[in-house]
Amino acid sequence: MRTADSTAEDSSTPLNSKQQGGARRGKHRKPMSATTPRGNNCASRKKLLITILCVVVILAILVVAGYLIAQLVQSKYFFCSKSLKFIPLEKACDGKADCEGGEDETSCISHFTSNTTFPVRLATNLSVLQVYNATEKNWRSVCTDGWTVEHTTTACQQLGYTVNPKQKTVPLTDLSSDLKTFFSAVGPDATKPISSSVLNQITCSSGSVVSLSCSDCGPLVQESRIVGGHNALIENWPWQVSLQQNGQHSCGGSVLSPKWIITAAHCFTGRAEVSRWRVVAGSTYMTSLGGYAVDKIIVNGLYNKQLNDYDVAMMRLTKPLTIQATVKPVCLTPHDLGLKGRTSLVITGWGHLQENGHLSSNLQKAEIEFIDSAQCSDIYGAGITSRMICAGFLQGKVDACQGDSGGPLVYQNDRWRLVGVVSWGVGCARPGLPGVYSNVDPMLNWIYTVMAQMS
Repeated sequence: MRTADSTAEDSSTPLNSKQQGGARRGKHRKPMSATTPRGNNCASRKKLLITILCVVVILAILVVAGYLIAQLVQSKYFFCSKSLKFIPLEKACDGKADCEGGEDETSCISHFTSNTTFPVRLATNLSVLQVYNATEKNWRSVCTDGWTVEHTTTACQQLGYTVNPKQKTVPLTDLSSDLKTFFSAVGPDATKPISSSVLNQITCSSGSVVSLSCSDCGPLVQESRIVGGHNALIENWPWQVSLQQNGQHSCGGSVLSPKWIITAAHCFTGRAEVSRWRVVAGSTYMTSLGGYAVDKIIVNGLYNKQLNDYDVAMMRLTKPLTIQATVKPVCLTPHDLGLKGRTSLVITGWGHLQENGHLSSNLQKAEIEFIDSAQCSDIYGAGITSRMICAGFLQGKVDACQGDSGGPLVYQNDRWRLVGVVSWGVGCARPGLPGVYSNVDPMLNWIYTVMAQMS
């Protein structure tokens, strides 16, 4: 290589003058590339960035288009994975196998009727533990005689709860007459189901009975289908969930335990394929992100869709919910809570903010009043059964609406307790026509049986 000030004489001198035998042939040098002007570099980079951006945009469009097409196909067809074919969605879960191996009939909602009395319950606002005596056909309050912490755990497990059970004592003097007619006491073996380990007693020598709280349910709030409602935070109503089919909100529901959701049976009319459902929990805002898969949906076997009677269903999750500040169970009402007319209740949900309106993007909550059964029957006549309760205001203004179906109607004493499930109504918040809710109390036997037999 030459420099600008090299002399002619230098060119005749070998690069290695000491080397014997003259200069050796050197290796070929790589040709020098021409220097690219800075302006051309910038232009090339811009072209590269534009190309990358275009590719990203096109890929994003393809992904969105693919998702929308998949959602459209899923909303109308069932895919048979073994025979690699699509069948109309209405042929899935119709009782007839249309796919190879009958896979279109294996993931369907089930119907269950409880023909026996679940042998354990909690009664009144005191949550007194009672055990059913099948021989004498009566309920007996359980005395604290011989009761231990282990008995508390066993009793709550029998009721379907395993997280943080607690026990209190209630003096006999605090009981209503129907709670101190019959008594029983447990034996020393706390591992046996409570219902099979008790013995009848005339009275309690301890002078008190057992009251249970079987989970950290229904924490109190720190601080309207919902028409006339207000924005709410999920932290204050952490049992509220969104039930979604193919990514679309269809109904509300309530967390009973990490694996169980309670909702309305009518939510599944014409939507019988279980794998299409997901449960979204822990969000104040309506979203389809995340969500928990469902492996079983059980509709009350006595559900009558013409009368909306026995309108209750249970969903079992594939994996348990993570209990946290935004996800907690609601307490089930005890038997015979004894609500009086005009008792304050609360409804929550993302349903329509007005009749024929649109879903709310923010969780709503509204305070309404319990309407006693006599007045409820006066309004709706024979349309009301003992499995239904009315709540709202006779002047209208506040009510549940479309999209709130299956959601919670709760009552607060020491905790929030689920007393109703949003079921049906005439319009939304119409004067003189309050909302109708599935009455949880007479469904307790069915609910506890489902959780015990299918967990």
